[in-house]
Amino acid sequence: MSLLCVGSIGIDTVETPAARRESILGGSAVYFSYAASYFTNVQLVGVVGKDFPPEYRALLASREIDLSGLEVADGKTFRWTGKYHENMNDRDTLEVHLNVFGHFNPKVPPAFQNTDFLFLANTVPAQQLQVLTQMKKRPKFVAADTMNLWIETAREDLDTLLGKIDALVINDSEARLYTDQRELLPAGKALQKKGPKTVIIKKGEHGALVVSNEGNFSIPAHPLEQVVDPTGAGDTFAGGIMGYLASTGTVNRDTLRRAVAYGSVVASYTCQDFSLDCLQRTSRQQIDQRFRELLEMVHIPA
Repeated sequence: MSLLCVGSIGIDTVETPAARRESILGGSAVYFSYAASYFTNVQLVGVVGKDFPPEYRALLASREIDLSGLEVADGKTFRWTGKYHENMNDRDTLEVHLNVFGHFNPKVPPAFQNTDFLFLANTVPAQQLQVLTQMKKRPKFVAADTMNLWIETAREDLDTLLGKIDALVINDSEARLYTDQRELLPAGKALQKKGPKTVIIKKGEHGALVVSNEGNFSIPAHPLEQVVDPTGAGDTFAGGIMGYLASTGTVNRDTLRRAVAYGSVVASYTCQDFSLDCLQRTSRQQIDQRFRELLEMVHIPA
C-alpha cells in the first residue's frame, strides 16, 4: 500500500569522534523515506532551496521515491550542524539555518491525498495538522514524530494532533517531559490516553518500548561493534516500521512486532556510516538477514 511522508529535507555538517563530514544529505523525511523504500512505494512531500544538489535528488529517486511533492523554493535549503560527544548519545547543535524550511507550507499533491499510510515526520505540530486536513480520506494508519521543542512551545497543537493519529513515535526523555512520568510504561499509557492507540518510545542504543492496544513489548537495538554516526537513526527506525506495515497493509499484534524489529535493523545500518552512505550499500536481502539475526538474539526457548 502507498506510504506518504511529510517532513524536513536538509544538508548537514556532522562531527563525531570518528570523523567530520560537511554538506551531507540529511533531514527527517530523507532518512525515513529511504528506509521505508526497502519495503514499499514511498511518496515524499518537502521543500528544498535552489542550492539543493542534483545528486541528492537523484539519490532519492534511485530508490523510486515519488518526488512529485518536492517543492523547490527560492532561497537556501535547511542546514544543520552538530557535534557528538564521546559517548555518541549526546550531541550539541552548533548551527541551525531553517532557510526555506522556515516558511514551509506543506502542499499534498492530489495524487497523494488518498494514501493508506501516512507519517508526519518531526516538524511544527500546526504543519502536521495542516497535512491531515488535505487528505481526501482518513488514511488507514497515521503515525507522527515530535520533539521536546514542540512539547514545550506548542503543547496545545500537539495535544490536538495526538487526538487524530494512530501512533506516536517519541524518545524516552520526550515521553517523560510530556507526561511528567519517570517510568516509561506509565508515560506510554499516559500518552495513549491523549489519542494514539500505539506509542513507540525510542531508547537509543537500548532499543524501544512499545505501548499498544495490541500488547506491550520491548525490543533491543541491533548491537554494533562500532557506531560512526547516529544521525537519522530514529527517522530510519520509523521508516522501517511504517514501510513494513504499509507493505503488509495490516496493523495487528504480529505485524507491529515484526515492523519494530525491522525498524531496529534499518536504524543499525544508518549508524554504521554518515548520512545514507551505509544504507546505499545495503540490500533488502541483507536487511532480512540481520532481521533474522535479531530474532535469534531475542529468542528464549520455552
